[in-house]
Amino acid sequence: MAAVSGAAAILLLVLSGCAAGGTDELTNSVTDSGYVAGDGSVLELTETQRTAPITFAGTGENGEQISSSDYAGEVLVVNFWYAACAPCRLEAPDLEAVYQQYLAQNVGFLGVNVRDQAATAQEFATTFGVTYPSIIDTDAGVQLSFAGQVAPNAVPTTLVLDRQGRVAARILGRVTEVSILESLIDRVLEEPA
Repeated sequence: MAAVSGAAAILLLVLSGCAAGGTDELTNSVTDSGYVAGDGSVLELTETQRTAPITFAGTGENGEQISSSDYAGEVLVVNFWYAACAPCRLEAPDLEAVYQQYLAQNVGFLGVNVRDQAATAQEFATTFGVTYPSIIDTDAGVQLSFAGQVAPNAVPTTLVLDRQGRVAARILGRVTEVSILESLIDRVLEEPA
């Protein structure tokens, strides 16, 4: 039990890795505050490289129960974020635009808020026009679900899951090029259902 708590604490430190300041400070190194920041690098996994489906559950910012089974058979984009994260704020409108673009193609979007309470997440969604749900994951339960696979090692991190719930791609750090995320989604959509 102590090992699990220790692992959760380490994961929370790693996932707190939103770079302070602006987006120019996004690097793939430890910053002065001890957090890891993403550099926008992309990792794409072929179907044979993917491991087991990810299962998770949590409570959304509006009190609703959300689980991986809600997205069964869909391509799912999962974005790890929190409200005070400057890169998270910058990418929020772009993520919403991509969500709207793929809504009719059975592509789900889900935020995972790693730090805030529900009221803060709701305010963020209103301010930035985000209409897809977010799980409030202050206990790191959802984050730990991904830890053994392709971990979200910085915040923000965006993952694309295939229709079987397996991680197909990861953008570590802010989504700066919407076309890259679109290409990752398109490639997974082209795979046999």
